[in-house]
Amino acid sequence: MVKPSHRSYSRYAREAAELLGLTIRNARTERGITVADVAERAGISRGLVHRIERGEMGSSIGAAFEVAAVIGLRLFEAEPTTLTRHLTMERDRLTLLPQSVRTGTTKVKDDF
Repeated sequence: MVKPSHRSYSRYAREAAELLGLTIRNARTERGITVADVAERAGISRGLVHRIERGEMGSSIGAAFEVAAVIGLRLFEAEPTTLTRHLTMERDRLTLLPQSVRTGTTKVKDDF
C-alpha cells in the first residue's frame, strides 16, 4: 500500500499535538535544558525534538512521551502507581472483550 504524501488530521488532533509540543517546550525551557541535551538523553535527533515541540503530526507518540519523561514533565494528573492501576484496569477490561470481530483468515480449498 502506498503511503499518502499528506494525511489530513482533525482540528482536535492538530491542536492536541500542538498543545503537547508547547507544553514540552515550555517545561524544557523552564528547567534550562537544551534541545541537544534532551535529544541525547532520549536517544533521538535534535530535529525530532524540534518537530515534537512544534506539534508536527508525523512525530511518533513514543518519542514525544520519552522527551516528556526526560525533562520530567508529567503528562497525566496521576502518580506512577495510579497509572499502573489504570493500565491494569484497562487491560483487564480488554480481556473481557472478544479478541477479534472477524474470524481468522483461512485459505479456501476450492479444488473440487
